[in-house]
Amino acid sequence: MFTGIIEGIGALAAIERREGEATYVLTTPWAADGLALGDSVAINGVCLTVTKGNGGRFSADLSRETLDRTTLGALVESDAVNLERAVTPTTRLGGHLVSGHVDGVGILEALWDDGTSRRMRFRAPSELARYIAVKGSVCLDGVSLTVNAVGADTFEVNIIPHTLTHTTLGGYRQGRQVNIEVDVVARYLERLLQAGVPAETSGGRVTRELLQQHGYISPESN
Repeated sequence: MFTGIIEGIGALAAIERREGEATYVLTTPWAADGLALGDSVAINGVCLTVTKGNGGRFSADLSRETLDRTTLGALVESDAVNLERAVTPTTRLGGHLVSGHVDGVGILEALWDDGTSRRMRFRAPSELARYIAVKGSVCLDGVSLTVNAVGADTFEVNIIPHTLTHTTLGGYRQGRQVNIEVDVVARYLERLLQAGVPAETSGGRVTRELLQQHGYISPESN
């Protein structure tokens, strides 16, 4: 489990590919005792297991599934990556609960300066868009962000200067692909509501009427 608060930026130092799988060697900003064998680390939002550690480097194995369903398969040597170690019982939850299980890949459609911040609009896969709500949370390449606006299949986030400087987001340009993990609460809410309502009344969808019926929103809310 992670929080989406990036601890540092690392780099892909080496790649060993074999039969559709791969082992990545990554540099970290942490000291030699920063990671242990078997630890979980989120790399651009993807939870991987440390298989070998040596000072400021560690290795992780990537399955065919991970390479196919995330942006990690497109990385090349020297690419920068966002890093976060798994939370502990004493970790402050500064972002939101992130599992490191990527739901899909989105595309940076547009970006522009907004004061000292940078506004970014992403296009999400249509099957994920319904889980992204205004003022809700979304995880992009491992970074916990608040959603500022939504469209049919698009959403916008505001990146403050600190985040632009301390994550890889500051170097993103139009057309960049990103790993998306939606808020797990939205998935569970939809599943629970579907399970408790006959299919003929809900159509398998979460509607405003359905949320009102179960007390999640008030009838007068907009």
